[in-house]
Amino acid sequence: METFKFEEVCSSSLDSTKAYDDDDDGSECRLSELRKRHRLDRENLTLMSQPFHTMFLFNLAAFLYMKQSFSYVMRINHWLVAISILAVSFGFFLLVLDGPHEKHVQVFLEYFKFGLWWIVLGIASSIGLGSGLHTFVMYLGPHIAFFTLKAMQCGRVDLKASPYDTIRWSIRPSWLEKDCSDFGPPLFSSLPDTLVRVPFSSILSQIQLEAVLWGVGTAIGELPPYFISKAARKSENKKDIIEEFDDSSSDKKFITVFLKRTKHWLLSHSQHLNFFTILLLASVPNPLFDLAGIMCGQFGIPFWKFFLSTLIGKAIIKTHMQSVFIIILCNNQLLEWVENELIWVLGHIPVFATMLQKLIPKLKMVQEKILSPSSSDPSSARSKHWTLSFNLIWNTLVWLMILNFLVRIVTSTAQEQLKKQQEIELKKRSLLLNSTESNYKSIGQFH
Repeated sequence: METFKFEEVCSSSLDSTKAYDDDDDGSECRLSELRKRHRLDRENLTLMSQPFHTMFLFNLAAFLYMKQSFSYVMRINHWLVAISILAVSFGFFLLVLDGPHEKHVQVFLEYFKFGLWWIVLGIASSIGLGSGLHTFVMYLGPHIAFFTLKAMQCGRVDLKASPYDTIRWSIRPSWLEKDCSDFGPPLFSSLPDTLVRVPFSSILSQIQLEAVLWGVGTAIGELPPYFISKAARKSENKKDIIEEFDDSSSDKKFITVFLKRTKHWLLSHSQHLNFFTILLLASVPNPLFDLAGIMCGQFGIPFWKFFLSTLIGKAIIKTHMQSVFIIILCNNQLLEWVENELIWVLGHIPVFATMLQKLIPKLKMVQEKILSPSSSDPSSARSKHWTLSFNLIWNTLVWLMILNFLVRIVTSTAQEQLKKQQEIELKKRSLLLNSTESNYKSIGQFH
């Protein structure tokens, strides 16, 4: 219906004009119609509707990007390329040749896979796997929780066979399936007046490395909005960014409207962005940091100022805040505080004061039974069957999200490549119309 109305307006404007000076309106109308058709073509370009055309444009964009990147590196610093090729060749020979270095190479590869795993998870967390899911909730949070619970049950923190003994790819940590008797006697004895068995700092030091690596990944994952906005700034597309914010918040829900207003407020106050402002936005969990990256790129914040403040905020401050919360939640510090406060409140009520004297010893017995190592024995067939079923469902869900994420990358890249081709076509059409109009005007002046 909109297309019909638009064409009707175009045709009426063209038919109603008799003078040559009115051809500008007709040309602008035709260009607007062409832009609208281009936008519809981009929206219809998906893997489901046009798989071959989408894959062709994606491969073309990837080839052009690699060609441009290689040319840039060769033009700026060809020595870097030569050193990189030599380093890769040297590493390949170390992997192929046998010798006393083989053991050290294997350890290096384990550390490399360990670091790559957690950094990639952090990057995926910033991107959201295309579905807004947070890998802290999916991987790092459960890892910290399981390690804390195991340390509480066994009374020791030296559970890992190596620093990289964590969940990696399809490998489960070795300490998760072991009994507490396999590690030896407890190093931290239970105290009679507290539920906290293992010191908080001892647990934090054991999970700190993977947590920081995950935080580094989240900081790296915030770079694409910065670079995209910086490129848009060079092409003077600030208006497109603001329109994108408006289109993405067309919903009328309260939260959506609130986020939209907050985004516009941040955009209007973007001149106040400095190192400490970016650090604060990166340190506090919020859904607006992508906007901060866009604004930093749009308004010319230097790269190192943006990246260092983001790195400190996400990899150090925010990561430790989340890790501390999980540890406190799982090593009974929070439970003990709630229990003590609840007992104190109920103790001032006459009806419950007499009941608490009989109830507290029973609660202590239940807590000791739950926290004992024998209560966590996973050796039963039913427990193993449940673990297998849960892992299968969880891994299937993760792979589906990754597949959805890859489909989104392919589709958006193909649409962006199509947009570049359409811009070239639009520029040629505009030049052709302008030349035609100038010829008409010159003929009119001649007559």
